[in-house]
Amino acid sequence: MARTATTDAITRTAGKKAAAKKTVAKKAAAKKAATKPLAPASERKAAQAAFAALPLPQRLAQALDALRADASADYRDGMARFAIPNERAFGVPMVKIQAVAKRLGRDRALADALWNSAWYEARLLAAYLDDPAAVSAAQMDRWARDFDNWAVCDTVCFALFDRSPLAWRKIEQWARREDEFVRRAAFALLASKSVHDKQASDAEFLHGLELVEAYAFDERNFVKKAVNWALRSIGKRNAALHAAALRTATRLAASAQAAPRWNGKNALRELNGPATARRLSRKP
Repeated sequence: MARTATTDAITRTAGKKAAAKKTVAKKAAAKKAATKPLAPASERKAAQAAFAALPLPQRLAQALDALRADASADYRDGMARFAIPNERAFGVPMVKIQAVAKRLGRDRALADALWNSAWYEARLLAAYLDDPAAVSAAQMDRWARDFDNWAVCDTVCFALFDRSPLAWRKIEQWARREDEFVRRAAFALLASKSVHDKQASDAEFLHGLELVEAYAFDERNFVKKAVNWALRSIGKRNAALHAAALRTATRLAASAQAAPRWNGKNALRELNGPATARRLSRKP
């Protein structure tokens, strides 16, 4: 009986050690998912699954640690030259943020937590981790209200919001908003749709040109440049839209007001240029 009790105790101890080792291994695999270089697809998926099984606070901590690990003080200091606030920034180049996103995989809960952390790079990373098909109108409005620089605004629109089925509705709504970066988001989103949405009809972009003409008067730099971006992007989509964009740009260039005049002349230079002609010649 004594031998049996001893054997049982040994078995229980061995079981506890095995369970502990398994837990340690699981945590180690999850940590690697956030920090190691890109692995083959099958290995990466296994690491992503291990990472996704961790509690949200742990995933958030590891994602922020991964960003900090790629930070550069020189890069952070240089952000101000591009009108990007760096008070809550680590100093991580976009290519490294995208690499972290690829390692971690889609994670809506983590994307929301990263956004709420208010770190600059965390918000960029959130745009790549979230699922555009699941983004709600309320979330889009909430994030848009938080935009405080062009880089976050444009990345979220270009990498996430423009793939949402709600994108066209938000373009219309946000263009009417007075907030500088919300209005910028409307036109950054319109420009992004012109690049990514291969199924959209010309009619949708013709209406986009109406919005461009309606808000080309906005003299604020970050709005003005987004309006111009949308105008030029629509004009490079196909021959019919190119002709329509040229007409819009020509009317704007003749304006007595400085902002629409700048928008028109700037767009005409690119839309009448040889690079645009070559691009359109390759389209069916």
